[in-house]
Amino acid sequence: MDFIAPGALPPVLPPLIVEMSSRLWSSLFSAAAVVAASTTAAAQLGAASDSSPGLASTSGVYNGSTTPPSLPWNTYNYCNAPHVVPAHYTLPSAKGARLVYVNTVIRHHKRTPDNLYPQENPLNTPWDCSNFEQFSFGGPEGAQVFHKTETPDWHPFLVNVWNGTCDEGQLTRGGLDDAVKHGQDYWAVYSKKLGFLKSVNEKDIFIRTSVEPRTMQVASGILTGFDKSFASKTFPVTTQPSPIDSVPPNYPCPHANDVRNAYQSVPAWTDHLQANADLKARLDATLGTAGRADWASWYDHFFDTFTSRTCNGHTLPCNATGACVSEADALKVFSIGDFEYNYIWNAAQNSSTYNQLTFGVFLQELANNFRLFKSGQETFKLRFFVGHDGTMVRLASALGFGKINPLRWPALGSEITMEVWDVRGQNFVRVLHEGTVVSTFEWVTLDDFIALLDSQVVPGLFSQCNS
Repeated sequence: MDFIAPGALPPVLPPLIVEMSSRLWSSLFSAAAVVAASTTAAAQLGAASDSSPGLASTSGVYNGSTTPPSLPWNTYNYCNAPHVVPAHYTLPSAKGARLVYVNTVIRHHKRTPDNLYPQENPLNTPWDCSNFEQFSFGGPEGAQVFHKTETPDWHPFLVNVWNGTCDEGQLTRGGLDDAVKHGQDYWAVYSKKLGFLKSVNEKDIFIRTSVEPRTMQVASGILTGFDKSFASKTFPVTTQPSPIDSVPPNYPCPHANDVRNAYQSVPAWTDHLQANADLKARLDATLGTAGRADWASWYDHFFDTFTSRTCNGHTLPCNATGACVSEADALKVFSIGDFEYNYIWNAAQNSSTYNQLTFGVFLQELANNFRLFKSGQETFKLRFFVGHDGTMVRLASALGFGKINPLRWPALGSEITMEVWDVRGQNFVRVLHEGTVVSTFEWVTLDDFIALLDSQVVPGLFSQCNS
């Protein structure tokens, strides 16, 4: 979740960055696609109505990790995004193409809510995490301790949290199970189907996560999915220091906050808040969120608290009077959440500036990875990253996915895979999003892909962030 700091609109990025990005994108996207995306985005918010199609439909699945068989396999499933699977993975058409390098970025899987209502306790059935042990110990001499969460019924501040054995923002057992299955499917493609990965080892595979425990736990599930024997083995995951971690991202950038604050102060943003005032009033009356600025500036917190419940088999919240959030209102929130994410990271004027400022460090890391491969100095075959929704939406925006279709809130387990293929000594990049090849990245040269990433990296980023 991103903090929005007050401030004025700063100068735009240096003309060179704008010029380079424009030149590259003009070669990848048509003007018609951009217009179509904008039109669809505008219609998307207005599509919400009082009639509820249910929490599992062609519009999206919000009530479980398994997409109903009556829906297409790649239907948007917020609880468990589609990803690469052998049955739907297609080889490139280039004759003699050989896979030589891969970078994959995913979001963590299912968790408990990361936001709490002002009086959380009465709005919940208990959360049970007793079937998920969270290990944390200093090796090799330390005992292999794991921690349990207890919520004492005598605690004076009990009203602030739910009953049960789960913490705020904690990966659930269902989330771990989804991560294991994700790893199994990934290995079935990149090892069994393609023969690219031969074994799980530190020489070939590099894994990086954020500092949040849930991303490390998902990495452990992915590894066990790769090879079930790793349930009893160790494997390193790399993190950056939390104050400058580029995965969420965490590094401070006041300039970026000013940019975002400015484009969330214009009618293109404020109109949707006013248009949904009746919805907000109903939610406030049920959930006790009236007068809370962090619940009024956008629908992020409502989206999180609803989906975390429905994805983990809980009902939508009901208060002590018996008043409940309706399914229809929840679906409206989900639609608004998609609109907000698309606006902030894709459609707003200067959203690309905001994205480059807040995600430039990670994009630089990706560019460095592919440049290292090109030079012959890369030692890994696979670099695998586990991040957050903010990681995925920024990467999708940077790669121009929003110029094809409006961006949606990145689902749990969302996946972007960047493959490098060799054809008679020439390297080409292919990008898959949620298991499907992205139309604009079916086959681009490695040099063009590196140039695209470089064009999103702001020169003097530290100075730009603090200007």
